[in-house]
Amino acid sequence: MCGFSLFVFGQHKAGKSKRMYSGAEDINKIQYSDDVWRSMLDHDAYQILRKGHTEPRHSSALTNEWRAGKYYCKGCDLVLFDASMKFDSLSGWPSFNRHIIGHLQTYTDLSAVPPQRAYRCVRCGGHHGHLIMDGPLPTGERWCSNGAALRFVPS
Repeated sequence: MCGFSLFVFGQHKAGKSKRMYSGAEDINKIQYSDDVWRSMLDHDAYQILRKGHTEPRHSSALTNEWRAGKYYCKGCDLVLFDASMKFDSLSGWPSFNRHIIGHLQTYTDLSAVPPQRAYRCVRCGGHHGHLIMDGPLPTGERWCSNGAALRFVPS
């Protein structure tokens, strides 16, 4: 787990970002060298966020986290989900039926067989999981997340 926050009073400490997000405001992307990412992230978070790996099923404590709060990208501290968006998918990974609009970007994961729809953080580009269309109504979406790539902050 990253032991420090990248943001202080709405200002980014390093990288190319100039301001924090605010609602529909543009989110400036950040970029770091691979060495910087390795120094900032624990092994599991690095493997998921930067290399696109998937954590083992039922390995994350966040799968069974049901308190009110918010889920942040462990790479850049951008809020991705609110706890009210979470549901028990019985998949073994933290799952959400929607996300904070504009904070995630989908892409085609060609390493999966067959290729799957995956998603990443819009600020740091970190891979978080896969979007599967078997979730509850009204969205039908399951944003299946790797808990090691998220930081939960209870309300």
